[in-house]
Amino acid sequence: MVNGEEHEGNWILRNGRVLDPERGLDKVCDVLVLGGRLVDISPHFDLPSDRLSEIKEIDAAGKWVVPAFVDMHVHLREPGEEYKETIETGTRAAVAGGYAAVACMPNTRPVNDCAAVTEFILDRARTRGSCHVCPVGAITSGLKGENLSEFGELRDSGAVAVSDDGRPVMSSMMMRRALEYAKTFGLLVISHAEDLALSAGGLMNEGPISTLLGLRGIPAAAEEIMIARDLILAETTGCRLHVAHVSTEGSVRLIREARKRGIPVTAETAPHYFTLTDDLLMTFDTVYKVNPPIRTSRDVQAIREGLADGTIDAIATDHAPHSAVEKDTEFEYAANGIIGLESALPLILALVREGILSPLDAMAKVSCNPSRILGVPFGRFRTGAAACVTIVDPDISYVLDADSFFSKSRNCPFHGHTMQGQVVMTFVDGKLAFSRI
Repeated sequence: MVNGEEHEGNWILRNGRVLDPERGLDKVCDVLVLGGRLVDISPHFDLPSDRLSEIKEIDAAGKWVVPAFVDMHVHLREPGEEYKETIETGTRAAVAGGYAAVACMPNTRPVNDCAAVTEFILDRARTRGSCHVCPVGAITSGLKGENLSEFGELRDSGAVAVSDDGRPVMSSMMMRRALEYAKTFGLLVISHAEDLALSAGGLMNEGPISTLLGLRGIPAAAEEIMIARDLILAETTGCRLHVAHVSTEGSVRLIREARKRGIPVTAETAPHYFTLTDDLLMTFDTVYKVNPPIRTSRDVQAIREGLADGTIDAIATDHAPHSAVEKDTEFEYAANGIIGLESALPLILALVREGILSPLDAMAKVSCNPSRILGVPFGRFRTGAAACVTIVDPDISYVLDADSFFSKSRNCPFHGHTMQGQVVMTFVDGKLAFSRI
């Protein structure tokens, strides 16, 4: 670890490859941070001799210097399931993964459907968190799909969006009212797209593998039908819609066509949806059980194409921690979910090495794009703003060890895989929040 106490908030990052996707900057530069704020980015800074002792110099040669990441879809489990994760452990995992801000979903216990829970999350993040936490409030009270939550109260208490993530809003009328109500308060609606009548009892992707294994499948149509419905409702209401964890070829096609028609929709996917395929479930390993399920190689290719052409705006982790109690059991009874905060970066960098995304495009998917969608002041390099910066070594190779994660949970499907690319340092508001040096 770098000893940053005597230089806290005063840094100069020398000779790094600075990638600023918002302004299209890709150049070897110095980055100067004073008093925790970004002063400027320049090919070279000559520091006055009388200030040298105040400023910590860090050699970033051969590294990428990028806006610290924003994950717009995580589950921190607090309040209510602290044995799986807490705001403290989840945000420590976040900064280790390069994130300066995370948006936490409302399916806590109690559900984040009111100001009291939102304020609790924000207070806990201030006192114990390692990065910014942006609460997402529930669309309906208790995620029951029966009555809308008080969107104005949620917004005023600090919620950045609303979603019933973990469960879909099955009633089309309720979803229409949610979109109209959210538009009034300037809130983003995040859709968990799943038709429960089609997915009921499903354990994995419906297809030849599920038939071979004798496991009930979840058809792609369960996701696509609900996306089609929500796109129509977004067009009807004119409200912004964001589609979470896109996993199928048909979903990408629907969103692409909707954007061409001018419907105000954005979308995210997660690394497991552009990396893993359903044949992995031949092992019956519950670490691969997630909702929506990992799909076919054709779906993976479509997700990659959607990322490449901008149909899919953001890469989120859908970090979903579970303990061994929920995962080390029969496949039928195992919980859905994969953790991803500490494994996302090398999987994203693989897209760069394969020529699917440019370095700038890849960084945009995890910084300025999710920031823009959520309307939060992170994920950007702004002169005078609090400096949130991540330094990445894109070339280092290592074996991913989930047992060394800061997260409380270990349900990572990439444990033991050889990876390339790793976060070296993460600064949050000018302070060193994480370092491998």
